[in-house]
Amino acid sequence: QVQLVESGGGSVQAGGSLRLSCDYSRITYFRYSVGWFRQALGKEREGVGKIDDIGATKYADFVKGRFTVSRDHAKKTLYLQMNSLLPEDTALYYCAAVQGLWSRSIGLDPNEYNYWGQGTQVTVSS
Repeated sequence: QVQLVESGGGSVQAGGSLRLSCDYSRITYFRYSVGWFRQALGKEREGVGKIDDIGATKYADFVKGRFTVSRDHAKKTLYLQMNSLLPEDTALYYCAAVQGLWSRSIGLDPNEYNYWGQGTQVTVSS
């Protein structure tokens, strides 16, 4: 079973920064998308941002330039740099992946991703 492994979560004050990492080395197909999602307590899981195998990115509107998704293709590591964090960014953050010929067209709907990590908690205090 393909598993992704996140790291880098923690607690930070509002206005601070965190960087999350995700090992997606078990994604072996040449065409894929990997992305970040989050789920706050009592809310549905939502997409944050994604990147595909050629480096094209897509972001949720609420990111507003504060977050950056990047990846090291050789190391198969995905990153989420989060700046200017707000208390409403508090959530469990997941990385997810989908692979296949169609995968570049995938957006930020979590239902379109079939490989997931276990999540890492991000807590932003005011």
